[in-house]
Amino acid sequence: MSDKEKCGCGCGCEGHDDADFLTLEFDDGVEVECEIMGVFEFEGKEYIALIPDDETDDVYIYGYKEIGEEEFELVDIDDDAEFEKVVAEFDKITAEQA
Repeated sequence: MSDKEKCGCGCGCEGHDDADFLTLEFDDGVEVECEIMGVFEFEGKEYIALIPDDETDDVYIYGYKEIGEEEFELVDIDDDAEFEKVVAEFDKITAEQA
């Protein structure tokens, strides 16, 4: 997922027809399949937006760190103030695309 070209919708993803998915496993053992909506930058850091396949309108946002050409890791955003700023930026980006 190192290629960050925007698809036609402008959400930052690589295209909805060839959507990439990953499985999140939470501490309680619950697994959720998620579509990768896109990666975006804010204040010098990268973040990733994930859409869970669970019939909700939720979007999960994590820090994003490339660790190789085709590998990355998700980073929890532990700081509440940082998380609120990142969510506000995500909302701004998606509102601009609508």
